[in-house]
Amino acid sequence: MINVETLEEGDVVYAATPLYNDGGLENLAEGALLYPADTRGVIVRKGHLEEDEKTSVFLVRFEDAENNLGEPIGCFVEELKAGE
Repeated sequence: MINVETLEEGDVVYAATPLYNDGGLENLAEGALLYPADTRGVIVRKGHLEEDEKTSVFLVRFEDAENNLGEPIGCFVEELKAGE
């Protein structure tokens, strides 16, 4: 299994768990389902938390039902899995 931490911009990932709005997306209710588990996406930026450089954050654009890429959302390592 590929380690998500080693992935870079442009790599394909999948949602490891269902992803919900944590309040960061103002046009959706907090707690609304953004993407179900196993939704495919692409990493558009990789960084870390300002307060904790050891905690990686990935900006990911996930596909919708029509395979269009949605707006980028921030994801932690445990929320993602790498493709085979």
